[in-house]
Amino acid sequence: MSKKDLIDAVAQSCDLTKEKAGSVVDAALDHIRQTLKNGGEVRIPDFGTFKVADRKAREGRNPMTGKTIQIPASRVAKFAPAKGLKETLN
Repeated sequence: MSKKDLIDAVAQSCDLTKEKAGSVVDAALDHIRQTLKNGGEVRIPDFGTFKVADRKAREGRNPMTGKTIQIPASRVAKFAPAKGLKETLN
């Protein structure tokens, strides 16, 4: 499902115009993005939790040359599905 498909689905489900549904989807995604940027987590019941994990700096290997490289520390977004979503899928 693309973002456009999601906007279309929200517009149809909530009886909104596509422009208003696009604003709703953008606002929800922006809120999730900002919360994660600030180090928080977003829990959506029966769906899952978005959170931030810190990765330490580490050594890696260039697959083309086999040369060792340093990979800097970074922050990554992680998603953990909720029990309700897992049960829906199985």
